[in-house]
Amino acid sequence: MGYFAAIYAEDLPHRAKAVYMYLKDRSNKEGQCYPAIGTIAKELHLSRRTVERAIADLLRAGLLTKEQRWRENGGRSSLLYTLKKM
Repeated sequence: MGYFAAIYAEDLPHRAKAVYMYLKDRSNKEGQCYPAIGTIAKELHLSRRTVERAIADLLRAGLLTKEQRWRENGGRSSLLYTLKKM
């Protein structure tokens, strides 16, 4: 069975599968990573809006959670993405 066999079997748009694989490739052992939407879009050659839709697809499917991170001075930082174990 391949590394991404479970995500291939999911009934998701191809954009969501591509973003899932991108996040999986960049995540740590706990399945967490925090790339910017613009970074994901640039590296996958997708629009920012397409990446946002893909993340929404993954959230609805229960394959991803996202959490706002904050700086010490109270300002926003990047989002923390956590992939669910498959």
